[in-house]
Amino acid sequence: MPPPPRQLQGQEPSVWQKCKMGALMGGGVGLTIGFIFGSYSILRGGAGPRGFMATLSQYMLSSAATFSFFLAIGSVIRNDALLPPHMQAAQMQLLAPMVRAKAEGAMLMRARWDAEKTRAEARGSSI
Repeated sequence: MPPPPRQLQGQEPSVWQKCKMGALMGGGVGLTIGFIFGSYSILRGGAGPRGFMATLSQYMLSSAATFSFFLAIGSVIRNDALLPPHMQAAQMQLLAPMVRAKAEGAMLMRARWDAEKTRAEARGSSI
């Protein structure tokens, strides 16, 4: 049986696309939150001199603008940290090696303790 065909992976979205996506999500969240809090405020304190629709739309638009601004910036900052493959390889070489299993960690600790013990014995006999 032949191997399954390779699927080509698409490219990552650009910074501008990430910014637009964050702004659209933030706008949707902001409109919803603005509607909820604006409606509650109008029911609690009245619509004011400008009327119901103007007051509610001001709540919704100001909340949408705020949320979309911060989510657009946040999505770019969060997703813009990807390094090229050669930089990731260099970063992995500089990081401390990870212990993969408890047994491997225990063996490493025993070896260090034995090395300290032999150093302490060597210092004790030379004094």
